Amino acid sequence: MIYLDHSATTKPNKSVLETFVQANERYYANPASLHQMGVETNTLLSRAREQIAAIIKTEPEQIIFTSGGTESNNFAIKGLARANKHRGTKILISAIEHASVEESAKALEKEGYTVEKVQVNEYGVISIEDLKKKLTKDTVIVSIMHVNNEIGALQPISEIARIVHENSRAFFHMDAVQSFGKIPVHFAGEEGPDALTVSGHKINGLKGTGFLALRKQVNIETIIHGGGQEMGLRSGTVAVPQAVALAKAVRMAHETQPAHEEQFSQWRDDLHAFLQQFPYVRTLSSNNGAPHIVSCAVQGLRGEILVNAMQHEGFIISTSSACSSKDHSISHVVKAIEIDPSYEKGVIRISIGEGITEKDIQAFKIAFKKVMMQVKEF
Repeated sequence: MIYLDHSATTKPNKSVLETFVQANERYYANPASLHQMGVETNTLLSRAREQIAAIIKTEPEQIIFTSGGTESNNFAIKGLARANKHRGTKILISAIEHASVEESAKALEKEGYTVEKVQVNEYGVISIEDLKKKLTKDTVIVSIMHVNNEIGALQPISEIARIVHENSRAFFHMDAVQSFGKIPVHFAGEEGPDALTVSGHKINGLKGTGFLALRKQVNIETIIHGGGQEMGLRSGTVAVPQAVALAKAVRMAHETQPAHEEQFSQWRDDLHAFLQQFPYVRTLSSNNGAPHIVSCAVQGLRGEILVNAMQHEGFIISTSSACSSKDHSISHVVKAIEIDPSYEKGVIRISIGEGITEKDIQAFKIAFKKVMMQVKEF
């Protein structure tokens, strides 16, 4: 099987697994313990935090290890909103955010916050004018994902950051789960986010690992209470082997990012051009979007049929989002970009990652054409 579902999850890199096992075998003491083994383990934890901070361009104490993207997004939105309610009670998110952002915002509505969605165009890129119109003095947080997980839409982060910082006191949170390791991701002062989220299993790391990074010291309320680990922000014994393995995955993803971006972009553009030959296929992703995601919709068919047919040909792809692929309702992202209803249920996603070759891409094209001839008449 050729795996083309890297936006759902990735295979852990062998060296990341080796790092995890070695850390478990040697540095298994509690990093909060005062004895020598605890101190050694805590030193290793600090080193992992420093390595990630250097890549993200922030201070080590602004890196909070979490269980992944969902927890980090919950922490950022709920934690920043609750700790800074004096700044305002309005929350802005885009119309195509990940469920962890959308549901966190919904939860805050029950606490008296107001949530508004910034609209997007046909490729999923937010309307800057709509952002300006909805951004008010009482906005406390703006959360816009860097790259959309379903259609690969790439947002103008620098422009968004400037607008938010120049016209409000709001915090700008960026979900970078789909962008880290594919395009450059780091803090950039007032022209970048104030907080960003990264997940380990999207960058050939381990499931259950991730971090929330802050640009600078801010007021943020914890959502997990207990012994005060992680600078008092996330209680619970820190899983040092996971943190060390995550740091290894982050370093490797950062090092390979330029080469991957160049190669993946070429394959994305090639697949976009290939899909143009089918009159009943509409491409939803763009050559201006993320380098690793190709999304399209086939008129009059269900995405599940195409996924199963391609699996029969030896290719693993997905419908729009693995996080909700078992829910047969139409994706909120697909609804937001307002495609013709006859295409809405036929969305599939091809996502490229580590280990894919030119031969794989060309073989995919042959298989896809074969499937199209089976399910559609020319």
